Amino acid sequence: MNPGKQRRLNRLCRNGDRRYLFIPMDHSVSDGPPQLINRFEGVGLAAALGGADALIVHKGRLPGLAADPELRGCGLVMHLSASTVHGPDPDAKVLVGTVAEAVRQGADAVSVHVNVGARSEPDQLQALGTVAAHCEELGIPLLAMVYLRGPQVVDSYDAAELAHVVSIAIDLGADLVKTSMPRPLSGVSRLVEAAGGRLILSGGSAEEEPAEFLGKAEYAMRAGTAGLAVGRRVWTAGEPAAVVRRLAEIVHAGVPALAEPAAV
Repeated sequence: MNPGKQRRLNRLCRNGDRRYLFIPMDHSVSDGPPQLINRFEGVGLAAALGGADALIVHKGRLPGLAADPELRGCGLVMHLSASTVHGPDPDAKVLVGTVAEAVRQGADAVSVHVNVGARSEPDQLQALGTVAAHCEELGIPLLAMVYLRGPQVVDSYDAAELAHVVSIAIDLGADLVKTSMPRPLSGVSRLVEAAGGRLILSGGSAEEEPAEFLGKAEYAMRAGTAGLAVGRRVWTAGEPAAVVRRLAEIVHAGVPALAEPAAV
């Protein structure tokens, strides 16, 4: 691997165990939830103190977080994609930042969002490939957020289809790949294989009961997932640091032999 990429990738994992707990906070652009916007830097600090490996934010938020000495040890990922719930097609992601900007601002990695099955899928795939080339040139890791969304999608959580989506991201140059938890959960192993051990699973909706989600998270990590990316469940919580602390225990703890998940 590119040595610059490797050094920055190491900074995304506090424990040096090649496992990652990311807290996505890019939702402030996509749907503007007040639970996040009204206390953005406070949530970021709480997540960092709780043990998050990295925060995922847009470029306008990155300087304020990067300047906070209390966030030392917590990585920063600059998100390059955007769309909003107010647009004609919320699934149509466009680039709103560059890899060069991320490097100048001190980001440890960049992320790009692609919705496979969207009407604008070709443009989004082209953007991913372009960003991957820039990441290689400048030595910065790329996290690809890839989902099944759009009029061509029958089941957004089908393991076989998600494995295809994950492999697309790897083929186009992603260093880490974030996608949805499959249903049933036993399909995780198929995604892990497709990602070559570079799979990050999304936390999904915050409406799911905490105990049920934590059980899924534990199973996913035992199945070989490289980490979790949990946003809404953190920044809608009354005590975000406590939620992150529990997630960090799951992601970075030694994991026993794989057990079959409960039916979900």
